[in-house]
Formats: sequence, C-alpha cells, structure tokens
Amino acid sequence: MSRVALVTGASRGIGRAVAERLASDGHRVAVNYHTGSEAAEEVVAAITAAGGEAMSIGADVGDGEAVTAMFDAVVERFGPVEVLVNNAGVTADDLLLRMTPEAWDRVIRTNLTSAYLCTRAALRGMLKARWGRIVSVTSVAGITGNPGQANYAAAKAGLIGFTRSVAKEVGSRGITVNAVAPGFVDTDMTGALDDSVKEAALPAIALGRFADPGEIAAAVGYLASEDAAYVTGHVLVVDGGLSF
Repeated sequence: MSRVALVTGASRGIGRAVAERLASDGHRVAVNYHTGSEAAEEVVAAITAAGGEAMSIGADVGDGEAVTAMFDAVVERFGPVEVLVNNAGVTADDLLLRMTPEAWDRVIRTNLTSAYLCTRAALRGMLKARWGRIVSVTSVAGITGNPGQANYAAAKAGLIGFTRSVAKEVGSRGITVNAVAPGFVDTDMTGALDDSVKEAALPAIALGRFADPGEIAAAVGYLASEDAAYVTGHVLVVDGGLSF
C-alpha cells in the first residue's frame, strides 16, 4: 500500500538509500536535507526516473519552527506523513576533555532533538489515522560506546530510550516505533576515517566488511512495512557481527 514517507537527512548515504528503498516499495517520499539541496534533487530525480514520486524539502530538523514548516509543506503536497524515518545525523568527534560545549550541543541537537521534534509533528496525523511507522537510525555506538564519541554515543543511546518509550505510548493506536542500529557502513562519514582506523575495525566484524547503505535501508524498509505490524520498541542491529 502506498504511504507518505518522510526521511530526514536523505540527500546522501543511508538516508538516500532509505528514501530510494521506500520509493521502490511504492511510497511517496519527502527527501529532507539541511544544506545539500543539489544532492537532494539528485535523489528525487533518481526516484522519479525509476517511476516513483518524491519531493525535496529543506529544513534544519533541530529547529522546531523549521520542522513545523517542513511537515506543513509535505502535507500540502502529499498528505499527512505516515512513515517517518529519523535519519539526520552528524559527528563531531573528540576526547571528552577536549570536546567543546558547541560540539556536544550540535551532535545532540541534530541526532536526538531532531527525532523528538519530527516524531512529535508526525504523531498528530498518525494518531488520527490510527496507523504509523516511525523508524530511527541509531548506531551500535549507542549500545557499546566508542572512545572519542561521547556526544554521538549519548545521542544514539538516547534514540534507543526514546524509541522504546514512545512505542509504549502509542502502540494502542496502531503506531509502531523502532530503531535500526548500523555498524560500519560505506558512506561519506566512514570514508572520512583514516585507513588505519578502517583496517583495524575489519577484524572485529564477523562478516569482514562494511555494510552497503542499501543493506541498512532494507532493514528500515522492513520495519516500515505491513510485515512488521507486530514489531515495536525494537532495536534491529545491522552490524555484520561487530557488537556480539
């Protein structure tokens, strides 16, 4: 069944793969971006070329007024958001003693506060419809921790607690709330890592490789589907065996 989906941070990487996956599943997709307007338009063009329907929408999802305006624009074009994927995220890595308050606030705002703002905005329509899918992209860093990423790990761990709490609040209204926790994924974010860091990580991954963004998108697609109607409050770890 065709639904209206909104993917935050969807101009590249995991977000782009998720947007394209949801479009291939028949959904009309709103591709959110903050600064990458050209990249977002490329995602829309790719979806359209494949026979899907999409729109790009610029917004800083850590800003409440911008989120309200974004949802209003999506509703006007496609209708109420029925599938929300909280994917927007940034890193600002440093050891805690060197981490600035600005770096802490930026990561928490983009990775965690954005999920609160977007989920709250989406729930109004979902509660009325008595149906909805909310999927947040967290990280194994939020489960295991990671040196130099206290801000990032805190935000991603916060997403897990957020997911489980909201799932209990809205489950009786036919709305599921889940999270996907990727490990290392072949994106621009991991591409910026030193080769030595990537080489050191591979032996810890049972499958011996980084994930393709499409493999994360497949997990999101499942949780957004009718097949996952009885799955809620769950964190689906997709890390190739990194964290067990």
